[in-house]
Amino acid sequence: MPSGPVRIGLWTVVRGSLLPLLVWTGFACLAYAVYNAVVAIVLVGIFAASIVAGVWRRRRGGHSVRCSVYGALGAVLKWSMAGL
Repeated sequence: MPSGPVRIGLWTVVRGSLLPLLVWTGFACLAYAVYNAVVAIVLVGIFAASIVAGVWRRRRGGHSVRCSVYGALGAVLKWSMAGL
């Protein structure tokens, strides 16, 4: 383990979260195919709003912008898979 903080890239966060990204994409595509584009847009909007809320909460906690974005993305993807 490193002795201090180590900078990670966005690709590391995304690569570690491929399953949740594929599930969200699958739900959006299924909603588009079964219903229509509006339902898929609402689903993607909920996902985006969750990330924005996470970034806002982390920024209020004093995190940097990079840490806030990566942490919010990882947290939303992690918690979206909690029920599966």
